Amino acid sequence: MRGISKRFPGVIALDNVSLDVGRGEVLALCGENGAGKSTLMKILGGVYQPDGGELLLEGQPVKIHNVTDAMKSGVAFIHQELNVLDNLDVAANVFLGREPKNAFGLIDNRKIHADTAPLLQRLGLEVSSRTRLDRLSIAHQQMVEIAKALSLHSRLIIMDEPTSSLTLTETDCLLDLVVSLRRQGVSVVYISHRLGEVNRIADRVVVLRDGKNAGELSRSEITHDRIVNLMVGREIKSSYTGSTAAKTPGFFKVRNARSSRYPASTVEFDASRGEILGFAGLVGAGRSEIVKAIVGLDAAGGAEVSIGEDRVAIHSPADAIRHGIYLVPEDRRGEGLVTGMTVRENTTLPSLKKYSTLHLIRRDRERKVTDEQIASLKIKTPGGEALVVNLSGGNQQKVVLGKWLSMAPKVMILDEPTRGIDVGAKAEIYRLMRELADRGGVILMISSDMEEVLNVSDRVAVMHEGKISGILERPDCNEENVMNLAVGKTLAAAKPAVKV
Repeated sequence: MRGISKRFPGVIALDNVSLDVGRGEVLALCGENGAGKSTLMKILGGVYQPDGGELLLEGQPVKIHNVTDAMKSGVAFIHQELNVLDNLDVAANVFLGREPKNAFGLIDNRKIHADTAPLLQRLGLEVSSRTRLDRLSIAHQQMVEIAKALSLHSRLIIMDEPTSSLTLTETDCLLDLVVSLRRQGVSVVYISHRLGEVNRIADRVVVLRDGKNAGELSRSEITHDRIVNLMVGREIKSSYTGSTAAKTPGFFKVRNARSSRYPASTVEFDASRGEILGFAGLVGAGRSEIVKAIVGLDAAGGAEVSIGEDRVAIHSPADAIRHGIYLVPEDRRGEGLVTGMTVRENTTLPSLKKYSTLHLIRRDRERKVTDEQIASLKIKTPGGEALVVNLSGGNQQKVVLGKWLSMAPKVMILDEPTRGIDVGAKAEIYRLMRELADRGGVILMISSDMEEVLNVSDRVAVMHEGKISGILERPDCNEENVMNLAVGKTLAAAKPAVKV
């Protein structure tokens, strides 16, 4: 890619960016959110057309007008935001739009399932090819996307944050697969904010900053600090910093919470005012399901919730919001945002009464709080009137956070809050979480990133098959203890979920 430029309304996404990938090379593409990584790859994948520059394949200029052209050129794109149809089964998604036909001109379902099975086996994905996507976790849906790319026999595979929803075991499997693809002569462009993965598999690193080339590192030059320096130009500290504020033990209590996924299991825990309680566990352990039950998103929930001395009845998300309990969901695009609305409209949507007089919305009040959140969270946007759909994934996540932070939460539940967010933005979000806790809030954080759980949490609750298998106090928070509890092992170091 030579001299690629791309503009959106009010934003220069790419400014004369160049990139080359060798045959059988794993190239890591790094940069903060909004740096232009995904935009550059969407041009290569045929999603966008460049405003300037050219693309060359094996030295020859090529025109990629659409996704079909990219696929025909041997380019497959695994997007950060899933592109699956959850009403179809696994095999139908893998071969969507490329279904083989039988002698009668009908879709040959037998062949589709026969061809999908070895792909799933290659990925270590233990699900049937006949399973509907809506019955799979986001992690497993992501693996189906990867199987789809493998089915194309692509020469170049673009992976945009492919492990953001995967467990440690699934991540290891994927990284081993990337290495295997390299040995087979397949080129991979690997976009990730998880720098440990980059260091493990990348042959070379290219860094973008503010839509421009910021530099590149050869294999021998790749280190965490050098990548971060190119990305953000400053040192990022991620070690645990405890709260200095006084805590109120047992301020937030949950009893007899259950989810539709694990109706026979109940969850009970206490959380202190002023603490960050992390929730860890393997994918499918029931973490996301139980917090949805707590905020009234699961009819089977039935949780008994208390804030301070007050028992609160929560039958719907509106009840939870009324009592100051807010959920930042894992699926930001599907559940956290209205992407066709502006940053301002999304920020004030759940609390319009605050910005209204005589049932008329006061735009000046909306703009004031929106500008405050843009500045506080360092959201990269032309302004509050920019459409959310035009922001990068990380900046969309910041808009979701800003929406709830503007409402002074008593209890903030964050489900994978930094999924797909760069190291600089992560540090800002961690700071905001700690500040909110220090002001007397309760933070419940679900994360599949072990480093994040251990570096941010004051205590860690570990779930296994719909139950809390134990809660680790700060001195006992380490990867070994978390993983043992996650697989159901009993630990002497783990405390009961409810203090007695």
